[in-house]
Amino acid sequence: MPASATKSLRVAVLADSDTRWKWGALTAERLTPAAAEVRLDGYLLRGRATPTARQLKEVGVRADSLREVTGVEFLREMSEASYDVLVLALVGGGVQAMLHGLRAAWGSGKRPVVVTGYVGVVYEKLADGLLLRHGADLVLANSRHDADRFRAVYEGVGADASAVTEVALPFLGGTPYTGEHEPYTVVFAAQPSVPDNRRDRTYLLNRLIEHARKHPEREVLLKLRSKPGEHTTHIEELPYQKLAQGTDLPANFRLVYGHMGEVLDRTDLLVTVSSTAALEALHRRIPTAVLTDLGVREALGNHHFTGSGCLASWEQLDAGHRPVPDEEWVARQGVAADGLYATAFDAARERIAKLLDRPGGLPPLTPYYTPETAPGYLPGILARHHLGPDGAPLPGAPAADKAPGPVRQIVRRAARGAYRHGVQRVAPVIRRMGEL
Repeated sequence: MPASATKSLRVAVLADSDTRWKWGALTAERLTPAAAEVRLDGYLLRGRATPTARQLKEVGVRADSLREVTGVEFLREMSEASYDVLVLALVGGGVQAMLHGLRAAWGSGKRPVVVTGYVGVVYEKLADGLLLRHGADLVLANSRHDADRFRAVYEGVGADASAVTEVALPFLGGTPYTGEHEPYTVVFAAQPSVPDNRRDRTYLLNRLIEHARKHPEREVLLKLRSKPGEHTTHIEELPYQKLAQGTDLPANFRLVYGHMGEVLDRTDLLVTVSSTAALEALHRRIPTAVLTDLGVREALGNHHFTGSGCLASWEQLDAGHRPVPDEEWVARQGVAADGLYATAFDAARERIAKLLDRPGGLPPLTPYYTPETAPGYLPGILARHHLGPDGAPLPGAPAADKAPGPVRQIVRRAARGAYRHGVQRVAPVIRRMGEL
């Protein structure tokens, strides 16, 4: 057994939203051997989607330490700290910036194994997102289907594809579905940005309310991601809570928050447009419907579910239809309802152990994008994180030289609150005015 399988391991996770923190922290847990003593330190990248205390509590993931940082602060911390594994749970541009920043910070010295991947279904910007993640030691694919696509993209541009490692979504689990509850419960899993307009979101809300009226014996729940004013991985400009205000809601209809796993414990039919919650439900063998009412379109993400057997309309669901998933499709998506989930992370754990035991340590990070391969693209990505073309902090970068003091922390919190208010409240109004 490699020494890394039994020794004490230090793991860091950098995340930029509540969902990515959940993915990153749970992935870190899955990637470390059960026999190892693990210390998990969490870092939340400051930005519009930095999770609130309520969101962190709802995620339900615990860390030995958790604090908010800027990108430059994080890079300084990584140059001074000693970790074994680092999980970058960020949007693609953030991953690319951190890879270059870390390369500059570490040079050819000792460094941890760097891991990245995707929170859920990859249905858009496949090549762009993948190439921005290239350079990590492990690029995790949540299914066999994704692993094949990821390798094809890397090989197609002449990039090293050896980092692609097949795993599964780290938050699958829970009690398998055994039969109908009393009362029978229908759950609609809302998404912050799908669909992205008032007309379609109002339509879905009205159909859900109509379903509750047609089936008064059922409990109908609208599972919400965030409260107004909070941000998630995607901006939610038209929260269902606001759309429902002033509506005469039936007694069997409720809006609910909380951990998705706990909601699924009482679910008999999960309905969504394209939420990753569908995969969580399928893993438990809960009947799952992916709506076709607004079309099957790339913009909605429900095109990913073609061949799944789960596509259905509200008309069909109102009439009592319960979709039956295609077993072959489910297996290729890493849902692992057949019991193989327990071994889904074995290959990744073994790979990390080998890298940690590599004689002479790990070589410097080598992203595909460099000032030579992407001179018109990379500098802009790095500049957004206050990094120069060489990955080093730009002059005047926030907190590049020292840790923030108490006054600076207070000012930052106030500024972040103003920024969030502008993004959440003011910008949508301006955009709507521009459409008049």
